[in-house]
Amino acid sequence: MKEKLPVKIPDIVIILLALGLTMFSWFTVYAKRSGLTQVLIQGPGHSWVFPLDTEETVRVRGVLGGDTVVRISGGKVWAESSPCSNQLCVNTGHISADSRWAWAACLPNNVLFLIEGSNDREQIDSITR
Repeated sequence: MKEKLPVKIPDIVIILLALGLTMFSWFTVYAKRSGLTQVLIQGPGHSWVFPLDTEETVRVRGVLGGDTVVRISGGKVWAESSPCSNQLCVNTGHISADSRWAWAACLPNNVLFLIEGSNDREQIDSITR
């Protein structure tokens, strides 16, 4: 007759650690992460980060001395107003995570805003289209 081997506490700990490491490895490799798409706004000496799904208005004091007003709403970002003379940043319109260009800038006022962190791994980036 065979004797049963006693299971000891160190054996249980090793088995649980092995299972935990296996589960952690599986989630790291195979689980799709839901990345947070964010808006990064940069001005002279300051930067802000907001989730893309927020409702926010940011006034960025630029090098021209006036404020570039950047608006985030409905998953889109745009410059509402700017003190620059050419108003290219305002005329750029709305950018979103699926726009051809996910950034815009007011170069005269030294203000940049961009969308980063899109987690769609299947999407081809705009440069390779």
